[in-house]
Order: sequence, then structure tokens, then C-alpha cells
Amino acid sequence: MKILVTTASKHGATAEIGDAIAGKLREHDLEVEVREPGDITSLDGYDAVILGSAIYAGRWMDSARRFSERHHATLRRLPVWLFSSGPIGDPPQPEEEPADGRRLLGELGAREHRVFAGRVNPADLGWVERTITKMVKAPDGDFRDFDAVRVWAAEIADQLVTPAPVR
Repeated sequence: MKILVTTASKHGATAEIGDAIAGKLREHDLEVEVREPGDITSLDGYDAVILGSAIYAGRWMDSARRFSERHHATLRRLPVWLFSSGPIGDPPQPEEEPADGRRLLGELGAREHRVFAGRVNPADLGWVERTITKMVKAPDGDFRDFDAVRVWAAEIADQLVTPAPVR
């Protein structure tokens, strides 16, 4: 079974979540390929897809949205899991589920959409991003819970390697 993990990540934090997911799937003897959404021209040969995106202003990144549009028909036929990365703080804010994740869950018939906290490192940000984070009083720091990410990835692996019950 070959799994695609693809993430739209501006500063690398979401890509690191994707890497953690891929690592956990490999521990379950699954073949995993990690690629950026814009680099994928075909889903031929993949048996499942995990698609994630960083959240900016409550939205998924363009490359993840375009990926889902380009491969919509194929994604509807494959097992798909979605994740968003972006809430920050303790507790993470905003509490609302990102609209794109919720929308794509239904449009793609995905199995699940999970939201993980993100990271804000001022050294990674451009002038405009730093200004915005100061204006909204966004806290700096790494709020990602990699234990929770790996638990979710193990749940996905279990679903992929356990045959569905016959009805």
C-alpha cells in the first residue's frame, strides 16, 4: 500500500507535521511518499492520501486548495484524511474549525479532518506577517503536539492495514 502525504506549508511547521505523520505510517510498514501539493501531477499508484495545510486568515493555502480541485475526482475514490495546522496559544486560538477543512471533508468524502496547533517564529516572518501578528497579539512559540499527531497517524495506519468488515 502506497500513501501520499502532501502538505502546504509556508514556513515549514506544517511540513514537519506531515513528516511526523509519514514517519509513524512507515513504522506500520506502509510505503509513504511525502511531496508538496504543487509537485503532484497524478495520483496514479497511490492507495490513500493525507492532505494538510497551514491556515492563514482562516483559510487553507492556495496550493492545497488547488491540489484538491485538480485531483477532486480521484480523491473522491481514495481514502483521504485532511489536517489543518494553525491555531496558536494555550489554549489554541481560534477555536473554530477552518472553513476549508470542513468544506473539503464533505466535497472529497474524506474520512476525517483534524486540526493541530501551529508554530509562530518571528524570525521566519516577513515584515507584514510580523506586523499582523503584533496587531492581533498572536503569541510566539511552538504549540504543536507531536504526540497527538503521531497518535492520529497510528489511527490512520490501523484503518489502512485492517480490512474493512464484510457487509
